[in-house]
Amino acid sequence: MTLTTTPPAFPSLDALRAGDGPELDRLAARVREFLVEHVTAHGGHLGPNLGVVELTIALHRVFDSPRDTLLFDTGHQAYVHKVLTGRYADFARLREYGGLSGYPSRAESVHDHVENSHASTALSYADGLAKARALSGADDRHVVAVVGDGALTGGVSLEALNAIGAAPDRPVVIVLNDNGLSYAPTVGALAQHLSGLRHAPGAADGGPPAAPGTPATARRSLFEHLGLRYLGPVDGHDRAALEEALTRARALGRPVVVHVVTVKGKGHGPAEADEEDRLHTVSAAPRRTARSTRKPEPGPAAPGSGSARGGGTAAGDDQASSPSWTEVFAAELVRLAAERKDLVAVTAAMPGPTGLSRLAAVSPERVFDVGIAEQHAVLSAAGLAMGGCHPVVALYATFLGRAFDQVLMDVALHRLPVTFALDRAGVTGPDGPSHHGMWDLSVLSLAPGLRVAVPRDGATLRALLREAVEHGDGPTAVRFPKGRTGPDLPAAPGGAGTRPDGPDGPDVLFGPPVRDVLLVAVGPMAAPCLAAAEELTAQGVQTAVVDPRWVLPVPAELVRRAAAHRLVVTVEDNLRTQGAGSALAQTCRAAGVRTPVVNLGLPHAFGRHGPRDRLLKAAGLDARGIVAAVLRARAGHPLHTAPGPEWSA
Repeated sequence: MTLTTTPPAFPSLDALRAGDGPELDRLAARVREFLVEHVTAHGGHLGPNLGVVELTIALHRVFDSPRDTLLFDTGHQAYVHKVLTGRYADFARLREYGGLSGYPSRAESVHDHVENSHASTALSYADGLAKARALSGADDRHVVAVVGDGALTGGVSLEALNAIGAAPDRPVVIVLNDNGLSYAPTVGALAQHLSGLRHAPGAADGGPPAAPGTPATARRSLFEHLGLRYLGPVDGHDRAALEEALTRARALGRPVVVHVVTVKGKGHGPAEADEEDRLHTVSAAPRRTARSTRKPEPGPAAPGSGSARGGGTAAGDDQASSPSWTEVFAAELVRLAAERKDLVAVTAAMPGPTGLSRLAAVSPERVFDVGIAEQHAVLSAAGLAMGGCHPVVALYATFLGRAFDQVLMDVALHRLPVTFALDRAGVTGPDGPSHHGMWDLSVLSLAPGLRVAVPRDGATLRALLREAVEHGDGPTAVRFPKGRTGPDLPAAPGGAGTRPDGPDGPDVLFGPPVRDVLLVAVGPMAAPCLAAAEELTAQGVQTAVVDPRWVLPVPAELVRRAAAHRLVVTVEDNLRTQGAGSALAQTCRAAGVRTPVVNLGLPHAFGRHGPRDRLLKAAGLDARGIVAAVLRARAGHPLHTAPGPEWSA
C-alpha cells in the first residue's frame, strides 16, 4: 500500500461530539488505519497510540478541550489526540525537521498544554493547574491527566497522588491507562495491585461477579485509601462504557481515578502479536511500501562514522553493517558479567532499549528493573554497592538529570563503585528537546570524584566499559550516542598504550610534528575532528587530534599536551558550557598554561527535533564547522553567534 498524498478528513471536535455510535466506531477504525499507514512510514510510537483510540475519542466527547485541560503523561500516546484536534494533514511530516512533533507541542495547538516527554509528570502538572484554577475562581474547568500504569510507578506520580487526594474539592480526573506495559512489562507491587483490581469480583475484564453482600472494602483500591474516588476497571475499547465512566467522573467534581484497561497495539495484528513491547515504536519504512512494522533501528550515526576520516556526515556501507552503540554495550556487559560475579545491572523500566535484556536472558537474577523511577534506581544501586556489588545503572542520558541528587549525595559522596551507562548521549534526532542527551556532562562535572569516559567507537566503548567496572574507588560514567558505531578509529602509531596517568591518558589519533593546533575530540566527535585536521593541515595549519577517553576529571597528560600547542580547540556533543571543554580550560588556567582553549559544543538552547547530522552541523560540529572555528580562533575573531532555527532558546 502506498502512502496517501492527501490524508482523509477527520471530523471537527463539534462534529465528533454530535456523532452517533456507528459513526464513532467507523471513526475509530479509520484512525487506526491512518496511524498504521503514517507511523510505519515515518517512524514513531505506534503501539501506545493504537491502544488509546477509543479512549481519546471518549475524552474529547466528554470533556471540552481546550477549556478543559487534557494532559498526556509522557506524551507518546497523543497521536490520536493530534488527529482529532485537526493536525492529521501534518502527519505527512511526522517527526521530520520542521514537521509534526512526536510529542505534544504547545507551538502546534492550543489543545497541547505541556510538552515535556519525561514520564510520571502529568499528575503534578494537573495538581498545580487545579490549584491555580481554584485560586482564580475557574474551578469549573476540569483537568484530565492520562497516565499509564508504567508511569504510575514513578516516584513523582506517587507524590502527586498524595497531594491530589488531600484536596477533595478540586475537579481532577486521572485516567489510568492500564495495559501492563511501559517499554517492558510493568513491574512491582503497584502492578500486582492493579492486576488484582482487574481480576477482582465484578471487574470489567472478566473477573467473576461479586457475591451478594460483599462489602465494598473487599476490593478497595490504593487510590481510595489516598482520598480519591475510584471508578473501574473499564474496558478501554468499549467506547460507550468509557463515556459513561468519564461522564460520572466529570459530574463528581472532585479527584477521581478512572481505571481503564487497554491493549497496547490494539487492532494491528503485528503489534498485538508482539509480546515484548507491542511495537512501542517502529522505524520509518520506505515510502513506497509504508507497511513495515520493524522494531526501531538505531538512529543516524555519530557524524563522520561512515569512513575513517568521515567528512563529517556521510554514512557508508561500513556504517550500515556496524552494530549500534547499545548492542556493543550489551554484548560487552554480558562478557564482563561472566568474568565478575559481583557485577549487576539496574534500569528504570527500559531493559530492552538500554540493552540489559541480553544480560537478563542469561542471568535474570542480576538485572533489576525498578520501573520508571530513576531516583530509586540510583539509590538502590548505592545500596547494592554498599553490599559488595558493582552495579551498572543503564539510563538514557536525558533521564540522568532526574536522579542527580542521588548521583551526587548518595553515590559520589560515599565514593561508591557504581557505573552509569548513559545511552543516547548528545543529539538524538527526531525525539526533540526533552530527549537530546546534551546536559549530562555539564551535570556530572559537578560531582566530585566521579570519572566520566566518552568512547569514540565500538572498540573504545568495550575498553572503557571494562575500565569503568574495574574502578573500585568511586563512581564512573560511560556516555555514548544513539546510532551505529561505524568503523573503529585506531590511535596513530605510538599514540596509544603509553599513558603516564595510567588508563585515563588520551589517545593520539593524528599528530603532525609541528605543534600548532590541538583538537580535543570528545568521543564520537573524533571522526569530524580527523576530517577537519586533514583539511587544516592541507591549508598549512598543522593540527593534531587527541581523544581524551576519560574526560572528567581532566587527565594531567592532556594538560601537558595543551601546553605544548599554540591553540587548543575542544569539540563535544554536550553543551559547550560546563562540559568537558570547560573543565579542560579551567584546569589549564589553574595549572598556569597560557595556551588559549576554545570550546565547541552545543548551544545553550533547546534543540528542535530533526536529523542528528543537521542539528550537529547547525551547531558547527561537522568537519566544515570545526575548520571554520579553528581559522576564526587563530585570527582572533569571536566564534559564537545566536543559534539558528534548529536551536531555539
